Amino acid sequence: MTNFYEAIKKRRSYYGISSEAVVSDERILEVVNEAVKYTPSSFNSQSGRVVVLLGENHSKLWNITTEILRKKVAAENFESTEQKMNAFGSGYGTVLFFEDKEVIKSLQEQFPSYEANFPIWSQHSSGMLQYVIWTALEIEGFGASLQHYNPLIDEEVKKEWNIPASWDLIAQMPFGKPTAEPGEKEFKPLEERVKVFK
Repeated sequence: MTNFYEAIKKRRSYYGISSEAVVSDERILEVVNEAVKYTPSSFNSQSGRVVVLLGENHSKLWNITTEILRKKVAAENFESTEQKMNAFGSGYGTVLFFEDKEVIKSLQEQFPSYEANFPIWSQHSSGMLQYVIWTALEIEGFGASLQHYNPLIDEEVKKEWNIPASWDLIAQMPFGKPTAEPGEKEFKPLEERVKVFK
């Protein structure tokens, strides 16, 4: 069993990934389901929604994203963008993270004193869910990264996979077997980031 602290140290952004299977699809779904079930949310709202794209569906997402970006990025600058899309598309799968606006709206109506906070807390919950799944995939032997091509791709994604209108796309996490290690990470001094009062 992987030590929790080792897992959070090893979780990095992997951009070199392949489509080689590391664990079974059933195991991937088990990991995702456990994360969705047990990741905390404000007022136990459970507003997080996840779509797992594997195989052709994974490839289709990055083809869609490529074509949308082709219309937005100047032709002379597009080569590096296309290389990045190809790198994501060469992975094993993608996890799409959503937040359900209907859940948030319901909480705003039930607890008007906190109305302005619920969208913020929803983002907090989504961030935790992203981190839990990212770290869990790392433990299973995958490399992943977190991408944000929303809102550019939202409409096409909802149409292609029949996503409910109330689900807001928050992030995309391509994952696969690591083919290259991430670069060195610099850390700011903890004395500047942590204060302790006894």
